[in-house]
Amino acid sequence: MANTDPNHFAPGETVPAGFATPVPVRFATSVTVLFADVVGSTRLYDTLGDAAAKRMIDECLAVLQGVVQQYGGRVVKTIGDEIMCVLPSADSGCLAATDMHHKIAALPPVSQVKRSVRIGFHFGPVIEENNDVFGDTVNMAARMAGLAKSMQIITTGTTVAGMSPMLQLSTRNIAALSIKGKGDEVGISEVIWQGGEELTMTTSARAVASKAVSLRLEHSGQGRVWAVDHAHPSFVLGRDAQCDVVIADRNASRQHARIECRRDKFFLVDQSTNGTFVAMANGAEVLLRREEIMLRGAGRIGFGHSVDLPDAEYVSFTIPL
Repeated sequence: MANTDPNHFAPGETVPAGFATPVPVRFATSVTVLFADVVGSTRLYDTLGDAAAKRMIDECLAVLQGVVQQYGGRVVKTIGDEIMCVLPSADSGCLAATDMHHKIAALPPVSQVKRSVRIGFHFGPVIEENNDVFGDTVNMAARMAGLAKSMQIITTGTTVAGMSPMLQLSTRNIAALSIKGKGDEVGISEVIWQGGEELTMTTSARAVASKAVSLRLEHSGQGRVWAVDHAHPSFVLGRDAQCDVVIADRNASRQHARIECRRDKFFLVDQSTNGTFVAMANGAEVLLRREEIMLRGAGRIGFGHSVDLPDAEYVSFTIPL
């Protein structure tokens, strides 16, 4: 019987007329897929006009492409004001993303407009075809880019786990999200690339000794007290009996939030369905939804509702001076 499948002809065999030439498909080794998007391009066009805005964006894209090549990667495609690229490892993806931000931040403003990008990446297996890449890794990287804000780098917990220990120091967990098509929640991490009052760039830094700090937690209904410190740097609060602090309120999620000690500061990270309410002393109550906040002084934490509701269950915190 004649061969009717164009992909089943032997290498070097002449493909008869009427058959399309087989398209080679290669299952590549795992790579980092990275998306970098120039932020606020619509506003740039409105502010600067078409010609100036396009020159500004093209200059950003050229800088990004140069960084990709520097770290042994290649640009797969540009999509308007965004590039999609692949890099050989989780480490090269992290370093390239960091360098992209530094180089874009160093570009001079145009008409007092600063340029910035947002970046998301994920490490995993891809299918490569006609110089393009496909698969779940690409989709996950695109989701990470969609979560990133201006001047931010977002990646997955599994990607961080594949980085070298030194580069892992430059990341922090920020959420665990349910993503369509995934059975389990996906850990989300941020790569910290710039110094500031609260965060220090650590991609090339050494771990430094932290001073002794402690945060005191007290449950409103149970009267129990816990201490978050360097010996116990993470506490999970929620309805699950396995949580460090068990919350009976039905508005609370099973693992509603966590408190983390990072160096000499404490962060409350919401990972709930109904949100976490935080009222700090002498400040307005704020609602966190898959966000985090640095805790200061003293205050109260509510689980799915305001701490000021009658008979509300809450946890109070105090950071001694």
